[in-house]
Amino acid sequence: MPRIAYVNGRYVPHSRASVHIEDRGYQFADGVYEVCEVARGFIIDMPGHLDRLNRSLSELSIGWPMHRAALEIVMGEVVRRNGVRNGIVYVQVTRGVAPRDHFFPAKPVPPALVVTAKKTNPELGARRAESGVKVITLPENRWERVDIKTVGLLPNVLARQKAREAGAYEAWFVDPDGTVKEGAATNVWIVTPDGVLVTRPADRGILRGITRSTVFKVADTLGLRIEERAFTVDEAKIARESFITAASMVVMPVVEIDGEPVANGHPGSTALSLREAFFDIAEKRLA
Repeated sequence: MPRIAYVNGRYVPHSRASVHIEDRGYQFADGVYEVCEVARGFIIDMPGHLDRLNRSLSELSIGWPMHRAALEIVMGEVVRRNGVRNGIVYVQVTRGVAPRDHFFPAKPVPPALVVTAKKTNPELGARRAESGVKVITLPENRWERVDIKTVGLLPNVLARQKAREAGAYEAWFVDPDGTVKEGAATNVWIVTPDGVLVTRPADRGILRGITRSTVFKVADTLGLRIEERAFTVDEAKIARESFITAASMVVMPVVEIDGEPVANGHPGSTALSLREAFFDIAEKRLA
């Protein structure tokens, strides 16, 4: 089945999908995006993702490209047309097409919308979770507004490339005081020796992950306590467990940080329990 994309009002073959060369997302990274997991034919946590999309658009003074209810329909249609039962659906909104100028367009232009979907193999994620992943740490070098989910991801791209070159899966950004900020594409958690889940507050300085928010609900169901506070790399290295969360991986155990094992170097039971219970708690919309 050939892939289908939605681009500015049309469903088109993925291989022929394109945007204008003066789209401001292409020239200025002047746009935002969201990624929803698709699992077992359901779009996961769509309301939370669209709430965050609304916030990102508002922070950049970009209008909605269509009514929210219509976007939900388009997302579901793209998932169906691509036959995605397990995978992701990607939504990108930019300020639109206008002659290149740093100022916002003097005359209003319609925001540009792209929606794509692709299949993933859930067995690969399950196998990765069984063995856990390695991470490296890097100094924070991004702009301060990482709470906005913009398409300006070059520092994240470079960080993940460094992780790959180091034989790791993810890179964690670290503040000058030694505290962990977040991953290049994930939120970061540790489990203390007495079983408390710790993650950095999302009021500023990190992206408020939708999967992160759902993990709060899952943890409550499992009777686990959460503290929102900063923690250092050193604390993470001596934690009972560590894990990362994102829509593309849900809950993924971390077994090594900068070449040093976390605990016994194997995935912890808390992370695996959260991963197993996640789908039962997350909001589900049939695609």
